[in-house]
Amino acid sequence: MEDHRDLNRDLRVFASDPLAGAGLPLWLPDGAAIREELQRLAKDLAHADGCVDVYTPVLGKRELFERSGHLAKFAADMFAPIRLGEDEVVLRPANCPHHALVYAADQHSYRELPLRLNELGAMFRAERSGVLSGLSRVRQINLDDTHVFCRPDQAAAEAARGLRTALRAQQVLGLRVDYARLSRRDDSDGWLGSAEQWRWAEDELRAAAGEVLAEAGLPLVDAPGEAAFYGPKIDLQVRDGRGHEETIATVQFDFNQPERFDLGYTGPDGRRHRVVMIHRGTVGSMERVVAALLERYQGRLPFWLAPVQVAVLPVGEEQDARARDLADRLRAGGQRAVVDHEGPLGARIREARRRRCHLIAVVGPQEAAAAAVQVTDVGQSHRGVVTVERLLELARLAHSERRRGLDWMAG
Repeated sequence: MEDHRDLNRDLRVFASDPLAGAGLPLWLPDGAAIREELQRLAKDLAHADGCVDVYTPVLGKRELFERSGHLAKFAADMFAPIRLGEDEVVLRPANCPHHALVYAADQHSYRELPLRLNELGAMFRAERSGVLSGLSRVRQINLDDTHVFCRPDQAAAEAARGLRTALRAQQVLGLRVDYARLSRRDDSDGWLGSAEQWRWAEDELRAAAGEVLAEAGLPLVDAPGEAAFYGPKIDLQVRDGRGHEETIATVQFDFNQPERFDLGYTGPDGRRHRVVMIHRGTVGSMERVVAALLERYQGRLPFWLAPVQVAVLPVGEEQDARARDLADRLRAGGQRAVVDHEGPLGARIREARRRRCHLIAVVGPQEAAAAAVQVTDVGQSHRGVVTVERLLELARLAHSERRRGLDWMAG
């Protein structure tokens, strides 16, 4: 099984440059295409769950991260503050403090909760050079991040909702989840919140996970001592072909932010109550997910994700116009197509295979005359002649429905 960094030599998804800096990958056009599809999936799932979009800055005053507790707990993983006039600003290590400020910008009633705030936000970690690795360990993380603000009686349902959506995301991506982990506190010091709060939160998470994981056929592994300092969490764990284990998605309770930012709501009794904050990730970080996908599919991504969905190859100059017209119509339908007419046909086919283009569509004299193409679908071991109109329709459906491949038997 090839590592995503080795696959990248053929695929050209990302690049590194000393002038940009270690751990700060440059997304090349093919990588940008993959990332755009993942971001669209993340938004579709968030909106289907009733999330609303917010945008927040990547910088915050030092005082923001003192208030949130990040400077006290994670200073070694944060970039040094930057002097700006009388203030010091910091590249954020997490998005949650800014989302707490968004919630705090308005007064809230119990009747309007839950409020789910979603952002695909950048955050920064001052990783040591020795641990940086391709896309899987970087210094800027672009995370599909949702924070839910709800009443205590809504917490279990919201946790179950987040977990179910995270599993749905992995199903669409074709990434196998091996198990779920309940990461909770142990008897050591350093945990924020009371023992009673922790027992309640762990019980709520365990109850939320029970039905969802039973539906998915996944075990729940108990992991005392693995919680974040500010609350317990459920992690979805995956193992790659080399046996390495990663957390692909998380649903987490937070006692820290509501207390530190005095986040509350007006209850039916007219009094102010403390809100429950839940962190949830579904698709995950763009960098880690792309690395996992490249390795899972060994570079030959599902049709909807493939950077080049159709490589159109005219046999000779006489077919150039037909090839360009097909590529233009595919692009007009939202698909990604390229035309390659430089060099011998055999060399162009080999290059399309090397780049893991999903479909190779050859236009020769006979195909041009019949308004057809000869299509090779390497992933499905399919080869045959289809009309241009049928190819356009199958490609449109496979893309819009996020299918792994075209349904050649349809119709």
